[in-house]
Amino acid sequence: MKLFLLLGIINGFLSVALGAFGAHGLEGKISKSAIATWEKAVNYQMFHTMALLVTGILMMKANSAGIMWAGWMFFFGIILFSGSLYIYSTTAIKTFAMITPIGGVAFLIGWILLGTFVVKHL
Repeated sequence: MKLFLLLGIINGFLSVALGAFGAHGLEGKISKSAIATWEKAVNYQMFHTMALLVTGILMMKANSAGIMWAGWMFFFGIILFSGSLYIYSTTAIKTFAMITPIGGVAFLIGWILLGTFVVKHL
């Protein structure tokens, strides 16, 4: 429980910092398209930061393997989806863009696991 709350807090901080960096530090240094990609990464990181926090809170209700895996899927999704988009937007190396869908699938699995937990335990 505490781990996912801390991961949520850290990712929330990073989302705000990376959003500010994209808006102020990258402006004029990368294309508008790359800035839009950066912003997409920030948005998905923040959305799933909230999912990590909800996961940590729900673990207080019942600590099942399903809710634990939901948290890990959200965390891995942030790394793979947002992380690959951050790198792609600043380097334009297409290989990183090919990793992004794997992160998206991790997000989807996390949401399914979270929904399953809610149906079973709440």
